[in-house]
Amino acid sequence: MDLGISGRTAIVCASSKGLGRGCAQALAEAGCIVVVNGRDAATLEATASQIRASTGATVIAVVADVSTHAGQDALLAAAPEPDILINNNGGPPPKPFRDVSREALLEGVIQNMATPLELVQRVVDGMIARRFGRIVNITSASVLTPLTGLDVSSAARAGLTAFLSGVAREVAHANVTINNVLPGSFDTDRLKSGTARMAAIKSMTPEDFAAARKAEIPARRFGTAEEFGNVCAFLASQHAGYITGQNLLIDGGVFRGSF
Repeated sequence: MDLGISGRTAIVCASSKGLGRGCAQALAEAGCIVVVNGRDAATLEATASQIRASTGATVIAVVADVSTHAGQDALLAAAPEPDILINNNGGPPPKPFRDVSREALLEGVIQNMATPLELVQRVVDGMIARRFGRIVNITSASVLTPLTGLDVSSAARAGLTAFLSGVAREVAHANVTINNVLPGSFDTDRLKSGTARMAAIKSMTPEDFAAARKAEIPARRFGTAEEFGNVCAFLASQHAGYITGQNLLIDGGVFRGSF
């Protein structure tokens, strides 16, 4: 399917690896000019080079911490008039709720709520003026279903969801959409490190712990960054102009609900 966004400019935050990289790859394959972002220069440039080589797309690498104003300035200097914004940022490590300090709580809000909101504020008026905009926020399945230890991440991302729910309706008239994609268990470096940590706690091998987790997923596997990226690219496409203010859960069927 031609997504109708060839030549559009996309900013993909935290895209040197994992789900962000999957989104950047899919948008490049759709013909977008893609700004990729990460904090590690070597990893980011390797990603940018690989996406360029595999797609022939223009890929601009911006080394920056997107949660800082300087980092956001750098992204927008590389793409002053983005048509597509993919908000993504790492969440805080799992921690028992009793151990969450005020500082950790506020940092979680900065990383997973304030930062994407600030970027939306900075790009949305230009999108409205140009009569095209696609904003996709990568949040988490934990927004819908509690995951032990991810309370700070869940709260901040749920706050982002609630804040932008009304905004999505406010800007829809201008062909600007705002949607959220909620990933479950995907085969990324973050999942691998978490699997190793939990396996050690339970005196299991990482392989056995991963197999046990997969057995709990109706699809019987972890998701891939590639399929996540393709979903993200569709929401950024010209075909998704009538989809806004939605939360798309991608978890292999783990969440057991009819609605």
